[in-house]
Amino acid sequence: MTIGDSIQNPTNLNLARLQDDLTEWYRINHRHFPWRETKDAYSIFISEVMSQQTQLSRITAAWDEFLSIWPSVESLANSNLSDVLTFWTSHRLGYNRRARFLREAAIKIVQQFDGEFPRSVDLLQTLPGIGPYTANAIASFAFNTGGPTLDTNVKRVLHRAFGPFDNASDMEQLANHIMPQNNSRIWNNSLMELGAITCKTIPLCDLNSCPWKGNCNAYSSQNFSIPVSSNSSTFKGSDRQIRGEIINILSKRDFMTLSEIDSHLFSSMPPQYNSNLLPPLLSSLESDGLIQLDMLDQISIVRLPR
Repeated sequence: MTIGDSIQNPTNLNLARLQDDLTEWYRINHRHFPWRETKDAYSIFISEVMSQQTQLSRITAAWDEFLSIWPSVESLANSNLSDVLTFWTSHRLGYNRRARFLREAAIKIVQQFDGEFPRSVDLLQTLPGIGPYTANAIASFAFNTGGPTLDTNVKRVLHRAFGPFDNASDMEQLANHIMPQNNSRIWNNSLMELGAITCKTIPLCDLNSCPWKGNCNAYSSQNFSIPVSSNSSTFKGSDRQIRGEIINILSKRDFMTLSEIDSHLFSSMPPQYNSNLLPPLLSSLESDGLIQLDMLDQISIVRLPR
């Protein structure tokens, strides 16, 4: 009987064995990252936001450097937004507005929580830019009080082992059902690591000794499908790429005129870029608090926020 069959009839599922097999596999096989060796909520917060669009193996140096510049939530709250944006862009850490949210969250923690990270998932989600996944991750890895962290890797593991699922709510219900109480730190790390290094898009069940393969639906049927998700848009030539390049060039200058930005984008962006794209992109960046539009000697200029 497979795990998926058993979950329909919980009396047939040895949850304790399932949990022990996975956590023991994690103890032996997991990769070592510095944020896994700490329970400091601020350090974990930084690692979680950095890793949202970046492979863990790529963020160690950026994480170390960020904490050397802003070693505490108070130092980040007192930072200049332009400095944080410049750091984020130069290290290619994904959406620039996440850097703004980092600083805004730090300010709120200092002003409303006396510099202490809230311990509950609900309170963590009141911080700018913190959604259910990041809130559960911080609560789990810092305080051991979180719920399931359903990232792409975890969803793939659950879909294959227990599914397939007809909808996301069924998967969430399953994730809560199999999660051991008062042990979210090791459990969420274990599931995420299983998806990252063994239950990959092309699975390595035998090579990396999957602890669940003997009872896994996908391994039994050899049908290693993955959860259906919307197709990601092409990055090259996208608004996201152009917005990122605008922040990148402004991080190297005190300010630029609109014509200077336009000229730079014509030379650096794919051929589909045209000048009509610039005004709405600048407007969206200003609305997101990532740039300032000012006047200097009756000429419109753009700079990073001060």
